[in-house]
Amino acid sequence: MSNQPKGHRNETDKTEQLKGFTVDNDGQKLTTNTGLHVAEDEHSLKAGVRGPTLMEDFHFREKMTHFDHERIPERIVHARGAGAHGYFQVYEPLAELTEAGFLQDPSKQTPVFVRFSTVAGSRGSADTVRDVRGFAVKFYTEEGNFDLVGNNMPVFFIQDAMKFPDFIHAVKPEPHNEIPQAQSAHDTFWDFVVQNTETAHMVMWAMSDRSLPRSYAMMEGFGVHTFRLINAEGKARFVKFHWKPVLGTHSLVWDEVQKLGGKDPDFNRRDLHDSIEAGRYPEWEFGLQVLEEEDEFKFDFDILDPTKIWPEELIPVRKVGKLTLNRNTDNFFAETEQIAFHPGHLVKGIDFSNDPLLQGRLFSYTDTQLSRLGGPNFNEIPINRPMCPVHNNQRDGMHRMTINRGPVAYHKNGIAGGAPHPTADGYKHYQEKVEGHVTRERSDSFKDHYSQAALFWNSMSDVEKQHIVSAFSFELGHVKDKAIRQAVIDMFANVSGELSAGIAANIGATPPAKADDKAREAAASPALSMMNTIKTPNGRKVAVLVADGFDGAATEALVRDLTNAGIQPEFLSVRLGAVKSDADSAVEAAHSFLTSDSVLFDAVLVAGGEASVQALAAVPKLADFLKEAFQHYKAIGFGRAEDAEQLLALAGIKAKAGDPGLLAGQGLGQPFIQAVAEHRHWTRQV
Repeated sequence: MSNQPKGHRNETDKTEQLKGFTVDNDGQKLTTNTGLHVAEDEHSLKAGVRGPTLMEDFHFREKMTHFDHERIPERIVHARGAGAHGYFQVYEPLAELTEAGFLQDPSKQTPVFVRFSTVAGSRGSADTVRDVRGFAVKFYTEEGNFDLVGNNMPVFFIQDAMKFPDFIHAVKPEPHNEIPQAQSAHDTFWDFVVQNTETAHMVMWAMSDRSLPRSYAMMEGFGVHTFRLINAEGKARFVKFHWKPVLGTHSLVWDEVQKLGGKDPDFNRRDLHDSIEAGRYPEWEFGLQVLEEEDEFKFDFDILDPTKIWPEELIPVRKVGKLTLNRNTDNFFAETEQIAFHPGHLVKGIDFSNDPLLQGRLFSYTDTQLSRLGGPNFNEIPINRPMCPVHNNQRDGMHRMTINRGPVAYHKNGIAGGAPHPTADGYKHYQEKVEGHVTRERSDSFKDHYSQAALFWNSMSDVEKQHIVSAFSFELGHVKDKAIRQAVIDMFANVSGELSAGIAANIGATPPAKADDKAREAAASPALSMMNTIKTPNGRKVAVLVADGFDGAATEALVRDLTNAGIQPEFLSVRLGAVKSDADSAVEAAHSFLTSDSVLFDAVLVAGGEASVQALAAVPKLADFLKEAFQHYKAIGFGRAEDAEQLLALAGIKAKAGDPGLLAGQGLGQPFIQAVAEHRHWTRQV
């Protein structure tokens, strides 16, 4: 299948490259939307030079009407997003599990579009807020589109879709004053939590560093729900879908998040765009947790409960393919904003389970697209259009793109020979036996709200636990109602006495009665801790601090080593522009202390050279730059040992070269690269 996007320019078009953009340059004449050539496009039609504008100016009305309607209603949730094109390739045929064609041929690349997003904030909010991240993938397969619409966390806040409007109303800005934006640190959210204790497990994830991803390429993705895989013989198995980032799962720290909201609110989307432009393509491995139907009831949790994980130690994740994002959008609105996902977009060999949250989403997503995209024809928008032929009896509606010929628009028909007609090898739902009374209630198997929340807590490292306590404390510190604060403390005593007591001490609440954590201490899942993730220097960005007179030869060698390791070094100086070395060579400083900040980088390298170091030391912001990088546990390297001693003292850092993540002197290259790969040097904290 072609990986060319729908609506892409024809290769025979005359184009030229201008500053990285493709620009049409074939003498096109300006027209109206109906193709009428336009003689003038700067002045409205008037009755006299200073007279009123005339209603008959159809060109003005068309131009202005289009402008007035250039914005569509933003998504109620997942409004803030970024997307990219790419492809998926399976490692080996999976015919024993599923009929799905895109999971059979390792030589085939299936085109995809992926949209990442935050949940609670508006389109204008920052990328780096504490929030769940959407991870939605549209596969353009030869059998139709398959949408895997998930998040970067494997569970959700609620068990039944009936409560989804309530949850979103609670976490969104409060209706009386429209405050706060893109934050859960307010009364209504935490009131919802304590009134709906099924939220406990997901709240633990949301208060962890998982909600502060370093980049989209460094976060996991999950299908959240339980689905079914069905093979050609009709054998069905339960499945959960995973995306495992090749770069490992890494986070920002809370202080960085707050500063990045002002320094660069586009931090994550910029990283995605720039990485693809530079050829550093983000990659994830596709994983399956597969469960035989006969094992459905063998666990102490319900496999259909969307507030529960399937622990990887019990049901391993099998990696079956790879997702690669290799092309940015040509137009953000036409692609990222207009793409319409739906968990009901399936292909043969994949079906639903009875997860009640998933069942509700099957209605909600279609209903949402009707409102946002102007009617039932949203699948005809180029970014949503399948790459395989589409034939049915649906007609008309707003924004219809297809021109159907002939008199027949119904089934069954004789006039067109029954076409289009159903086919024996078409999609068939799994024939599950269902029985029971019509009722509005929840299965008793869904009523354990704390065991897996405790499992998550027990699986965290000491550092991660400290961060969770701090996150709860920050959030509850913004809750005005003291009764709600106390209710949260009492609720999470059911998860961990250590956790709830730690929060209570920070917010002035009454600690719970001494909790017995022994019953919950035994259960842990190492796969849940980000401390156990992949450590690689790939995808990292390092600020190389230089000024006139820097050690050219040593810096050139270091930069070469960093680049070869997959690290992106970027020069930062006193001012933008050329910076001369001691050998009279030069580098281009893309950043200055005025335009940049340490929170925008993964590590800092101070180039050697006495003149350079003294010029940098004379800049007041250097001390803050280094101190902040140190406080955020980042690797800091110095070209010379004496530079480290001087500049660390200048920054008020009571540490020395040789301490965790602080390196200096000859042979700096590989040790510094390894220090960058570690992501953070947490021993500065514990």
